[in-house]
Amino acid sequence: MSVAVIGLGVSGVAAARLAAEKGGEVYVSDSRTEDAVATRGADLGDGIEVDLGRHDIERMVDADFVVASPGILPSSPVLQGLKRRGVKWISEPEFASRFLDASLIGITGTNGKTTTTLLVNHLLHASGVTSAAGGNVGGGLAPAASDLARLKERPEWVVLEMSSFQLSGVETFHPDIGVITNLSADHLDRYRSIDEYYSDKSKLFENATEQSVWVFPADDDEVRRLSDGVPGRRYTFGCGTDSSAFLSEGQLILNLEGDIEPVLQRDELPLIGAHNVTNALAAALTARLAGAGSGGVMAGLGSARALPHRLEPVADRAGVLWINDSKATNVAATRSALSSLDRSVILLLGGKDKGEDFAQLAEAMRGRARIVVGYGAAGSRAINELSEALRVGSNEEEESIGGPRASPSLRLVEGSLEDVVVSARNWAESGDVVLLSPACSSFDMYENYEHRGQHFTLLARAEV
Repeated sequence: MSVAVIGLGVSGVAAARLAAEKGGEVYVSDSRTEDAVATRGADLGDGIEVDLGRHDIERMVDADFVVASPGILPSSPVLQGLKRRGVKWISEPEFASRFLDASLIGITGTNGKTTTTLLVNHLLHASGVTSAAGGNVGGGLAPAASDLARLKERPEWVVLEMSSFQLSGVETFHPDIGVITNLSADHLDRYRSIDEYYSDKSKLFENATEQSVWVFPADDDEVRRLSDGVPGRRYTFGCGTDSSAFLSEGQLILNLEGDIEPVLQRDELPLIGAHNVTNALAAALTARLAGAGSGGVMAGLGSARALPHRLEPVADRAGVLWINDSKATNVAATRSALSSLDRSVILLLGGKDKGEDFAQLAEAMRGRARIVVGYGAAGSRAINELSEALRVGSNEEEESIGGPRASPSLRLVEGSLEDVVVSARNWAESGDVVLLSPACSSFDMYENYEHRGQHFTLLARAEV
């Protein structure tokens, strides 16, 4: 077996190690030459050919497998060069799945997929079911899929988070249980249209059979449309007592084939936000379908903790709660975060401009956000679009008296995140939440959303 791996990120390194362990002849290339990339290449050791600063397409043409890292754009010269030669490439989880000796849960969606992935794994462990989670999780919270394929002890289940970029490169990937958390616009800086983005998400169904098990949101029209006609058994979560998992009278409940199981009181779930109730319902349903016991699911939900950068409370001073939701890199995630809070909010909004419509946040802001602070590359456009949307949709009489649907004050802060946090601290009043939920990616100022969230946390906790 000869394997060519494009990209020396986390997934590329994992794929190269797996290929070498399986006895393959491995070639890895990366167009970058920075010290950190060179170190990762050197750490792969003897027997793996590493090429920095270039991609040798002719070297890849004869490989049995070409594995492309998710950060490599389809429009990149290397992938376009391979396409012209009729060479197909696969994603790293697709490569890893060929060596996974375990039942497989595949989880995708626009928002909530990391929380749901790790929560399913947590609930399985709480029930005594051996499992391992990984995939697109990132942030050091779980390994790449190829690292799971190298585990010496085989778990009963592998739980993989799959991004649209990873699903775009599947051929034989076939989850025993497939989960979609939700779908909304995202990554429009990479995709030419929302339909193209959804098309990659739908590749989760690529190899569906009548034995496949699917877990879907009950009220998501796009998921329903994409899954229409897909074979397999379907279970739903979210709204309505006709779902397989739902919230009723303050209690999370499962309905498996007519067998009603009360799981947990809503106020006993440690996770903040209505969207995390939905994530918990999806995870509980998935875990039960994978063999977790009801007692383990209950105990696991009760012991769940917020993940870093996902509605994570990081400081509470002078009656002001600071929440790090840096993972909210699209409008839908920020809208969900706003809807989940019952205190007045100072919202920090901005970052790299991905081209989404900020006006979609206007209704979620009314009566919740007291101040909206725009910053970064997208800050000015966000404030302009929100100003127009709030003006068009305003009730002048209610706004004039500060009614329950009053619009927020919109403010643009030039400069760094330090400047933004100082301004928010000056404007905050006891009872407020200062919420970093940017609705944008972070690459205008930071390496990634984790880097941004870590900096915000330090600033929120700073003694001033």
